[in-house]
Amino acid sequence: MAHSLRDTDDTHAARVGFIVSKAVGNAVVRNRTKRRLREIIRARLGELRAGDLLVIRALPHAGQADFAGLSAEVDELLLKAEKKLDRRGRRT
Repeated sequence: MAHSLRDTDDTHAARVGFIVSKAVGNAVVRNRTKRRLREIIRARLGELRAGDLLVIRALPHAGQADFAGLSAEVDELLLKAEKKLDRRGRRT
């Protein structure tokens, strides 16, 4: 699941936050999931515009997903977030 917001202040770079609750797994699993998500997003930062704010909330099954599975889900979430911003007229 992801939430996105187009900020009106374009003076800062795109920012991404992660929410990984205890429902995902123990500390080792949560940290591994966060590291994987950070690496996935790092490769896609060029797709985000200045001022974009994105929050990714890892669902419980994310702890058992492999890197390729998480990557595919993040791609899908980024596409959905882009469409959502287009519908709201926040993308220019």
